[in-house]
Amino acid sequence: MSSWRYFVCPVEFNNDSKRFQVVCEPSELFQLQVYTLPSVLESFTGWTTVSLYPFQIHSIALSSFASIMGPFGGFFASGFKRAFKIKDFANTIPGHGGIMDQFDCQYLMATFVNVYIASFIRGPNPSKVIQQLLALSIDQQLHIFNSLKAHLTEKGFLPALEDVMA
Repeated sequence: MSSWRYFVCPVEFNNDSKRFQVVCEPSELFQLQVYTLPSVLESFTGWTTVSLYPFQIHSIALSSFASIMGPFGGFFASGFKRAFKIKDFANTIPGHGGIMDQFDCQYLMATFVNVYIASFIRGPNPSKVIQQLLALSIDQQLHIFNSLKAHLTEKGFLPALEDVMA
């Protein structure tokens, strides 16, 4: 499904045509990559490389955590209730407890998914960096500007001051 842009691109409304459209360049998560297998897996499968979409690797990590650690959210909630000597968190669903009783393992999973996405999937966002820079004092902004300018000049991306004056 990743070869269809409808599944990997956001749907946006075009004011000119008054229609929804799906136009984007799919991110690296949805572009086929070739991975070299570790020697342990290579001896087991007989393959040296495998072609996967990066989102498939993330899916394996998330589903493994969900199946192994997800139930511990329920165990934690049960232990919490026993410590306070209550049967259910609420009585909104008679015989089944409250909403918390129905979704106790989902809270653990939601926390893990949020941390996972922030750590491994979502890349740096330049607009957020600029927002944080604009919140600094003028002196701090000038210091960062001069440091960045010196770094870019040193790397050869900006001409040196002597070159500009000549």
